Amino acid sequence: MAHDNAHDHGAGGESHGNVKSYLIGFVLAVILTVIPFWMVMSGDFSRTVSGVVIAVSAVLQMLVHLVFFLHLDRSSESRWNVNAAVFTVVVIGIIVAGTLWVMHNMNVHMMH
Repeated sequence: MAHDNAHDHGAGGESHGNVKSYLIGFVLAVILTVIPFWMVMSGDFSRTVSGVVIAVSAVLQMLVHLVFFLHLDRSSESRWNVNAAVFTVVVIGIIVAGTLWVMHNMNVHMMH
């Protein structure tokens, strides 16, 4: 009767983070925030380079948050969560791309 809970997560706590993983995630998140901030505040870079660095840093920071704070990895326990996250990203991408396409076509055909 000691283990009535059928959903025991194991003695090792594999699905939970430890202090080391949280600190690594925090340091990476801070670095990925400071780099674009510094680039924009210094003004030494073109708008294109700054925009690309901001976009890449944003994507990398989302991945850092997913892996280090939300613990989404390739383990069997989080496979459904990863699948749901991928599906969500695909749906949001379709919505954003479709919206931009419709707005572009309306601008081309209506603004003469």
